Amino acid sequence: MSSIKKYIAELIGTMILVFMGCGSAVFLGCDTFGGHLAVALAFGLSIVATAYVIGGISGCHINPAVSLAMLISKKLSVIDFIGYVVAQCIGAIAGAGLLKLLLSFDLVDLTGGLGSNGIANAGGIPGALIVEVLLTFIFIFTILGVTSDESKGSVAGIVIGLTLAFVHIIGIPLTGTSVNPARSIGPAIFAGGDALANVWVFIVGPLVGAAIAVVVFKLLQLKKESK
Repeated sequence: MSSIKKYIAELIGTMILVFMGCGSAVFLGCDTFGGHLAVALAFGLSIVATAYVIGGISGCHINPAVSLAMLISKKLSVIDFIGYVVAQCIGAIAGAGLLKLLLSFDLVDLTGGLGSNGIANAGGIPGALIVEVLLTFIFIFTILGVTSDESKGSVAGIVIGLTLAFVHIIGIPLTGTSVNPARSIGPAIFAGGDALANVWVFIVGPLVGAAIAVVVFKLLQLKKESK
């Protein structure tokens, strides 16, 4: 029963992230600096809000890349990893579905694709992969650092949320910023076309970035302990 509660929390949290983050892009647009910054903050603040609601239930991963990092770090079982990822993807699809529903009321999608990610502005697939690996590395590296010290627990949600906004600032004009496979899968399913064809980039990139972050963090921890 406790695992089910965790999965439901992850589903709801991811739905909120996609609805608020991608929704801000859909209805505000990202072409102006104000819109660009607002979208970055919407993603970041979604993490801050949900962290203090479901953090005590599931840890508030709401991102398969974060769950992978916790699995590699042995802080999450294989069974829970699978449950988390499934719940996160369902939540992301639900969030994107709600946006699609709103757009049916003659509203305009300023992104043209429910805030889905793209590779064109990053120079194609290689550039988009590099961007996503780097940004996810920064994001996960921060999460590992702030959650490894219990004394930072009260501010962890704020730090993680601000870091997500931080990576969105540079990532939005390049790929739309994924750093989260579920966040990419949800909108891509409804957008179809190139967004769906290239969604694998936004699954592979974040997962690779997360794995590298864990390896680097563990190496640094080992060096620290050996002193």
